Amino acid sequence: FQSYSSSYLLFLLLLKKKEITYIQFDIAIPIKGNPDRGETDANGNKNSSWFLPDGLSSKLGYGLHYNKWIALGINFGIDWKWSNKLVIIPVFANVKLSPKISEDTRVALQVGLGKAIALGRGDLMGDYKKISLGIQTPDDLIVFIELSHYAIPINNQKDSASISFGLSLISF
Repeated sequence: FQSYSSSYLLFLLLLKKKEITYIQFDIAIPIKGNPDRGETDANGNKNSSWFLPDGLSSKLGYGLHYNKWIALGINFGIDWKWSNKLVIIPVFANVKLSPKISEDTRVALQVGLGKAIALGRGDLMGDYKKISLGIQTPDDLIVFIELSHYAIPINNQKDSASISFGLSLISF
């Protein structure tokens, strides 16, 4: 009983000392390889792009943090993938580690695990996993790269994945 009451008291002191919740908003663009790279069109223009945009992704999260260093939250969002003609709603738990790498810059590693629901595809649902790595500025803006995996069978494949580049804004 002593251990429980001291832990509870410590939790209450942390609540009074400072705000421990956060809200996070992400926006990202999935990319895919350019199958026409190196080809020349009818006007003589050479296609030199390595990658092409393949949709749009946005997520919103809410959770608890400790000194901006570690955070645990619940997130949901919408991922629109053009090449697969797929709209997915991920709902997932997110863990974020953000150690300082300089006086006012942090490296942000996020891992998410949950469920993904495909809209307009009947009852398609599967597991969702994501990992992202980014740089967090003093204004709590994160520039990141993210790998997402959807265990949803689509287009004769048992699952789907994407690589995205994006921005995240966190309000502590």
